[in-house]
Amino acid sequence: MKKGNVQKNILLVCILLAVNILSGCSKGGVDTETVTEKKKIVIGSDIISPYLYKDADGEFMGIDVEIATEALHRMGYEPEFKLIVWENKNKILEDGEVDCIWGCFSMNGREKKYRWAGPYLYSRQMVAVRMDSEIQKLKDLTGKMIAVQETSKAEEYFLRSDFEGIPDVSLVYCFSNMDEVFAALRKNYVEAICGHESALISFINTAPDEYRLLADSLFSTKIGVAFADEYDSGFVSLLEETLSGMLSDGTTEEIVEKYGLDAKRYLRRGE
Repeated sequence: MKKGNVQKNILLVCILLAVNILSGCSKGGVDTETVTEKKKIVIGSDIISPYLYKDADGEFMGIDVEIATEALHRMGYEPEFKLIVWENKNKILEDGEVDCIWGCFSMNGREKKYRWAGPYLYSRQMVAVRMDSEIQKLKDLTGKMIAVQETSKAEEYFLRSDFEGIPDVSLVYCFSNMDEVFAALRKNYVEAICGHESALISFINTAPDEYRLLADSLFSTKIGVAFADEYDSGFVSLLEETLSGMLSDGTTEEIVEKYGLDAKRYLRRGE
């Protein structure tokens, strides 16, 4: 074989080897982004539509699901959503079963109980009644029976007597989740229910001719992501910065409006 042909063959082999190596990279052979799995952040919440719920296929969806997924992806993490019993949230968080509590969680009055990222949204605590109810204003709740979710801000406000402007109801029923709260009104066990405005609207939309919201809100709340005090402060700060960036670039607004909510109301106090 001539020397020139040997050199050509050697060059051809080198080219083929280089192509194979590059092909291997493009298929993930040495691509660290593909090989290395993103670290999971376990998020604890209960069902509270439209923030976090499951679709017909059992997949998590909702405003907070989309906000959390986008924020964590920007940070290089993967969310894992875990349903919890709401009244057990503190113990679950302290035991490390979840990294954070994220599901329309009010910061008000809890600022020192957790390490917070937020607020990234605002909400209003509202009251829903049956369409034919005599209750028209908040003051009409005086002497009435009302249902709330256990350990919620609504429970705290109605069970304490030192909050200005809160009607003196006759009885407060506390339920484990909002589905049970809705059922209490549906079955006429109570005369009114209280909770986050968007959650009540979701309930009313199931039977718009049967239920209505009172015009006035009880109070406004800041919505944030709660971590245990000892959780990595650097991570929490980065999450807060990322959530702030999503507010600035319009991502959060787009997600909120996707679920039929007025972004102007939920992105600021909206009173």
